[in-house]
Amino acid sequence: MACERAQKRQKRDAAIKGAFDQSKQRNGARRVQKDLEANGDRVDLKTVADSMRRQGLVAKAGKKFKVTTDSKHKLPVAPNLLEQDFEAEAPNQKWAGDITYLWTSEGWLYLAVIIDLHSRAVVGWSMSKRMTAELVCDALTMAMFRRGYPKGVIVHSDRGSQYCSLAYRALLAKHGHHQSMSRKGNCWDNACVESFFHSLKVEAIQYEPIMDRETMRQAVFEYIEVDYNRTRRHSALGYLSPENYELKNSA
Repeated sequence: MACERAQKRQKRDAAIKGAFDQSKQRNGARRVQKDLEANGDRVDLKTVADSMRRQGLVAKAGKKFKVTTDSKHKLPVAPNLLEQDFEAEAPNQKWAGDITYLWTSEGWLYLAVIIDLHSRAVVGWSMSKRMTAELVCDALTMAMFRRGYPKGVIVHSDRGSQYCSLAYRALLAKHGHHQSMSRKGNCWDNACVESFFHSLKVEAIQYEPIMDRETMRQAVFEYIEVDYNRTRRHSALGYLSPENYELKNSA
């Protein structure tokens, strides 16, 4: 009997380690449990957590990263239409955007994203060696194209000069969107995008050897388009991925 229990535990440990490795060592016990459940293997959370602890399986943890906002300018600032209400009943009601720095062996690379707050999907993104208005315009243009050019979206960002630029404001106006901006110095007003950047850096960058710009571009592409949007389980979505959440709610 003891031998049988040991064999069952060994088999369960192997399944848990397999799910953990499949997540590229990114998932904690809750997400590992959901992955196992999706494959028909029902294991309670405590059992998963105990097994991971026993096997030394620790999800990648993060550290603080550099703040990017340049709000010391005299450009027009939009009101805060979002007011930390990050819920949306359907796609293309509320989008949120921001920029982050990514360090490479060739210097900084800047990433701008647009996230649909309904599903937390990254619907637009752009990368550049320079942090310009063109960078954020390109991310917004991708989002509009991929979403079929919807009208009337609340598009939220911080007060950075790129988002206050004439080019960005004109692009929003041209397509009938409503610009919204965080209060000065309040990172919680754009918490969903900050959370995405944290996940990206912890899960795809922090533990990797320093990359050149092209390798960084490929790593970001893979994380957004393959891992995050399609498979990464999100606690705010009932542990579904953004893509699966949208599929479930459009059925």
